[in-house]
Amino acid sequence: MANTIKDQEEILQKLSINQLNPMQLEAIATIKKNTNTVLLSPTGTGKTLAFSLPLLATLQADLEEIQALILVPSRELAIQIEQVIRSMGAGFKVNAVYGGRPMSKDKIELKHLPAILIGTPGRISDHFANERFSKKYIKTLILDEFDKSLEVGFEYEMRGIINELPAVNKRILTSATQGVEIPDFVNLDSPNIVNYLKAISSKLQVKTVVSPAKNKLNTLLHLLNHLGNQQGIIFCNLKDTINNVSAFLETKNIKHECFSGGMEQKDRERSLIKFRNGTNQLLVATDLAARGIDVPELKYIIHYELPREIEEFTHRNGRTARVSNTGTAYVLRWKDEQLPSFINVKDSENISKQAVREAVYWETLFISGGRKDKISKGDIAGLFIKQGKLQKEELGVIELKQDCAFVAVPATLSDTLVEKLNNLRLKKKKVRIYKI
Repeated sequence: MANTIKDQEEILQKLSINQLNPMQLEAIATIKKNTNTVLLSPTGTGKTLAFSLPLLATLQADLEEIQALILVPSRELAIQIEQVIRSMGAGFKVNAVYGGRPMSKDKIELKHLPAILIGTPGRISDHFANERFSKKYIKTLILDEFDKSLEVGFEYEMRGIINELPAVNKRILTSATQGVEIPDFVNLDSPNIVNYLKAISSKLQVKTVVSPAKNKLNTLLHLLNHLGNQQGIIFCNLKDTINNVSAFLETKNIKHECFSGGMEQKDRERSLIKFRNGTNQLLVATDLAARGIDVPELKYIIHYELPREIEEFTHRNGRTARVSNTGTAYVLRWKDEQLPSFINVKDSENISKQAVREAVYWETLFISGGRKDKISKGDIAGLFIKQGKLQKEELGVIELKQDCAFVAVPATLSDTLVEKLNNLRLKKKKVRIYKI
């Protein structure tokens, strides 16, 4: 059963948002009025809020069934949307299900059905095939990042899922790229298109950095030293390249995390946590990090390997210069390498000036207790300030999960804090605390 249902004004107040942007205002009005909507807007402009607010207004508080299904191409995007909708505190249950986590977790969460279910195509197909809930109350279907979820690899599953939704009367498709053909099985008749891809002027600069050698690692090192301690993502096409770049950075004592589809879900999540809280300034990643992940505003990204398609180029670049901020995308190319036709860059960067790379300030500690143990962020802060003797400003970002938590603390104090706090009680639970 839903808690007290909040209206749009109360939700925005809770999120400390004074005013929605023009795209969000137009999208909300269009979605409310129309059956089928396609929302096109750059990464980081607030599309999740734009479709969630009108969605919440359609839900019935007294109906304990799944009423909306949000299909996404990646686990990270599922988690991110779940967090956004939860943070709205609207009073409706929301759950995300995805491959890479135990099915038993899904089953426990689905014992009390959410009003909104978010999921990746494979995991949703599995739940449909095993008839774990009724589909006849699902009235709204949202395909977020539809340019990815409607790709050939997902088509079979997507077709199967959509064909099993007899009651859908509202469809919302979102993307940060244009020109993707929408298959007939989506049943998207006469959609209303809200297109802000050109309306939002980007403050992105694209610059080339030329490597004299075919092996671009030394040039990458010079570029990183030129940029100093700013946060950024190094994009690669292949997992093998990530491994090579990572091994090279390790030999140079440059702290970083890796992020790719080949990693375990737990490791992927920890990479993002350490990147978000500043423990690591660099993420070496495949195009999986180009969309649907929750990371801070970045000053730059690096195309270590050239993207194969314009969509990949657009999504990678969308990680920087978001909304009203400036940012730079560096295209790292060997001097004899031809740039694809969609990369039209005139500016090159002189990287001869080297900045000083300072030691990273933060370290991340793991805590073996979370929300299900009735532990709050305030409890964790109290433990570190009272027993750990930390000053308030020495306590970094706290991320609280269902069964654990992560805290950023000064690297110079991390060993002492583990020694002092490991095996102490948080609420009624004795918790393990260690560095990750």
